[in-house]
Amino acid sequence: MATYNREPVRLAAFGEFLLRLHCSDNKRILQAGAYDAYFAGAEANVCVLLARLGIPASYITRAPENDITLAGIGQLRSHGVMTDHILFGGDKLGIYFTEPGNVIRPTRVIYDRTGSSYAYLQRGMVDWADALSGATYFHWSGVAAAVSQGAADACAEALEVARAGDMIISSDFNYRTTLWKYGRHPREIMPELLQHSQVAVADLDSAGVYFGIETDPHGSVEERFRECSSALREKLPNLQVLAMSFRKSEAGRSVYSGALLYKGECYFSAGYELTFVADQIGAGDAFTGGLLYGLMNGYEPGSIIDFATACGALKQSIPGDWALLNKAEIELFVRSGGSGRIIR
Repeated sequence: MATYNREPVRLAAFGEFLLRLHCSDNKRILQAGAYDAYFAGAEANVCVLLARLGIPASYITRAPENDITLAGIGQLRSHGVMTDHILFGGDKLGIYFTEPGNVIRPTRVIYDRTGSSYAYLQRGMVDWADALSGATYFHWSGVAAAVSQGAADACAEALEVARAGDMIISSDFNYRTTLWKYGRHPREIMPELLQHSQVAVADLDSAGVYFGIETDPHGSVEERFRECSSALREKLPNLQVLAMSFRKSEAGRSVYSGALLYKGECYFSAGYELTFVADQIGAGDAFTGGLLYGLMNGYEPGSIIDFATACGALKQSIPGDWALLNKAEIELFVRSGGSGRIIR
């Protein structure tokens, strides 16, 4: 079993940096006259939370050298994320539009990422030995490989260097149905890339798409997690830590919870009823960041999944993609479940 709380700990993460345009005033895209702008990207979101929690986090991507990108980089740096290995090139920053959902209608996403600077990545463009120098963790997600064959090849190249450097490889399955447009089914790409994962965040749907793993749809969350985690361990021989978050909605109520496989044992968090949700997007990345923070700091398994689930729950109270949280408020939420009291 790898030792996750190595000292000193440093994370490097790779993926596409994005601009998100979110319909203002809870309107639909067909109605929107204005959009709120946020910077985003699955791996950038993880970096922001970890940096805010005091973990050195370096973000690697390719983006155009223009004022929009530079504004986003400035925001990353303001939260403590290291951006020295962002590669400039190309003409387009990936964009996605979001339409807020509610208890009746789901949140909707429309991507505009075709032809982005990141999508034109090729092997050899990133100096991975330099970019990953000193990192103890390397993190990536399925969306990093979903945009183009070149991006998937760059992921493979990064993983080769991470393995050679004895880094702990962390992945988020992160399947997006509307992204895989370059002629390859994700089952042709993702299983090979995920083979190197020691730490993974997954969900039941992506396990089905990537590996054909099906669980009993009538089973409980705990039963389905045990079933899926057992099957994934057979598919991924290096996997030692697996986590999932779950959202159960019924009668207008939303309950958020987490599950963890650690050293062959399963652990489950309490379920948090989310009476108010400002923005669901980014909750999974906050959950991932909380998981990694717990591992990096040697938390006990029960505390790891409680901390990760609290991060995912709290993120949903914050507009935008980034979990703008600190350790004290996360720990307070773990203890109280979100009391709603004024802090003064």
